[in-house]
Amino acid sequence: MNAISLERPKPTVATAGSQPIITTQRLTLRAHRLSDADAIAESLSDFAVTRMLARVPAPYDRQDALDWLVPVTAGRLPDWQMAITNGDDAHIGVVSLELRHGRWHLGYWLNRYYWRRGYMTEAVAATLERFSRRMPETMVHSGVFADNPASLRLQERLGFRMTGCSEIFSFARNTMVTHVETALKPDTLQNQSA
Repeated sequence: MNAISLERPKPTVATAGSQPIITTQRLTLRAHRLSDADAIAESLSDFAVTRMLARVPAPYDRQDALDWLVPVTAGRLPDWQMAITNGDDAHIGVVSLELRHGRWHLGYWLNRYYWRRGYMTEAVAATLERFSRRMPETMVHSGVFADNPASLRLQERLGFRMTGCSEIFSFARNTMVTHVETALKPDTLQNQSA
C-alpha cells in the first residue's frame, strides 16, 4: 500500500546571494558585526529615528541591538542587512533588503546626526543597483509613514511609485500609523543602472 503525501512541495524563491560589500564615493556598506551593537543602540535610542520605523521598539538599548544582530550576523538569512559606515568605519545606519512573504522589501534608517547630507540616497541607490544586477526581474517593495515626506521623496527620486495606503502598528509610537506603500518595478531598476 502506497502512502499519499498531503504535503505540498514548498515553492522555491530566488535569493540574492551572499551579502556584498559595496563602496560608494563616501560610504562603505558592509555586513554587520556584533561590535556594531553600541552604535546601533545609540542611533535607535533616538525617538526621532525610531518613530519612523514600524518594527523597532522604544526605548531601544544595547540588548535590543544584540537580539537583532545575532541572527543577522549568523549568515543564515537570505536578506541583505547592510551596515552603512563612513570613512572611519563608524556605523551610522542600515539599508536592508528583506525577503518577507515571498516579496523583497527595502528598509533603511540613518543616525539623525547624518541626516540631510545625501548619505541615505547614496546608500539606497548603491544597494538597489547591486541588487538589480543579481535579481534583474525582481520588484522591490517598500513604504513610509505618511508623516515622513523626506523618505517618500528619496524613494520617488529612485523610481519608487505609490501603490497604496494602509494602517500599520508602530512599536515605537505604540499606535497605528498611516503607511504609504511603494514599489520599484524591475525595469525601473535596470534603466537607472544603465
